[in-house]
Amino acid sequence: MAVSEYGQGNFGAGKRFRLILREQGMSRELGGEDMSIAVQIVDSIFMQALDTGTSDIHLQPEREQLKIRYRQDGQLNENGQLPPEQAQNVIARLKLASGMRIDENREPQDGRIDMEYGGRRLSARASCIPCLNGEKFVMRLLDPASMKVDLVRLGMPEDVLKNWSRAVQVPYGLILVTGPTGSGKTSTLYASLQTLDSRNRNIVTVEDPIEYEFDRNIAQVQVTEKMTFPKVMRTFLRQDPDVMMVGEMRDPESLAIGIQAGLTGHLVLSTLHTNNAIETVSRMMDMNAEPYLVAGVSVAILAQRLVRLNCAKCRQPYKPLPDEIETLKLTEEELATGKFCKGAGCSECRGSGYKGRIGVFELLMATPKIRAAMARNADFPTMLALAKEQGFRTMMDDGRYKVVNGWTTPEEVIKAVFTQAID
Repeated sequence: MAVSEYGQGNFGAGKRFRLILREQGMSRELGGEDMSIAVQIVDSIFMQALDTGTSDIHLQPEREQLKIRYRQDGQLNENGQLPPEQAQNVIARLKLASGMRIDENREPQDGRIDMEYGGRRLSARASCIPCLNGEKFVMRLLDPASMKVDLVRLGMPEDVLKNWSRAVQVPYGLILVTGPTGSGKTSTLYASLQTLDSRNRNIVTVEDPIEYEFDRNIAQVQVTEKMTFPKVMRTFLRQDPDVMMVGEMRDPESLAIGIQAGLTGHLVLSTLHTNNAIETVSRMMDMNAEPYLVAGVSVAILAQRLVRLNCAKCRQPYKPLPDEIETLKLTEEELATGKFCKGAGCSECRGSGYKGRIGVFELLMATPKIRAAMARNADFPTMLALAKEQGFRTMMDDGRYKVVNGWTTPEEVIKAVFTQAID
């Protein structure tokens, strides 16, 4: 969108779109002249982002402009620019809306923006940092509607879904979801919590940040400098919890408390940053966890990535390239019978050929044989061979299945699961 378009035609924003200020428990609309260019631009940026399924908004300062970029389906796309004289006022309004200090431009700041659009209540996590040409402002849009996703709609293979659903219903133990930032771990944990009985169980979460707000019987705590993960976890254990969700096991102390909680009758769900499910076992031991404790507490470890779906409107048959065939290890039978597709690009998918995303998964269940291997600290090849004997399939296997059935492209799967592709 050109710069001039951001300043046009949003005079009804007070009705369709509103920025909300929360002060001392009270909510009120953020003031500002409806005719002000900065007000119109900010409202237009948010409305267009919300209308196009954007997950993040980047306002990046350059020498002669403020570049606006939207992250859609995991990809950053340029979406216009603003001249410096307008950029300053836009950043000031966003800082005001997110509770940041307008006069502070030498230190990084964080905040939260609340808004209403079309009768929906939404929020954004905001971050501002001084750069060479000005302040870079990034917002992660948080839509409560997207939190209420069913486990069924995440794209898990049937057997993985069945085993995972069974795992999250156990009374105690440690369940982990692993993958890099932006791989959908939080969505999986939230969808899993939604399946639990919160009426008769005490469910608590500690997160950094709290991305979505539960509407029933779940206590959520935001991590701060004074309230760290270990400190909140210890306090939770004195509050009679049944289920504890920990946003991330960042350090040995958090992991140790999580393992102890899992061993003493609590169900602990958390995330770790590892490449795959089996590596997670050795990662826990690298974080000073004893092998016999890891073996005793583990219930299931899920690894996942997100891949873009072929656009349903413009997808067409596609013949995989030789290097794609080799990397995905596609068989002659799969090449002969597969429904390979790729989007040509249309207005529906903004010319990208993709619309929406789906997960690729691998699930390691802690069966007696796997627990025995964990306890003796078995190496990766041994653990992988043992898991495959019991029906374990890698993310690459799941990705190959989704490619053969035309859900996504070989390029997407290889990009998402690259570390396994080169093994």
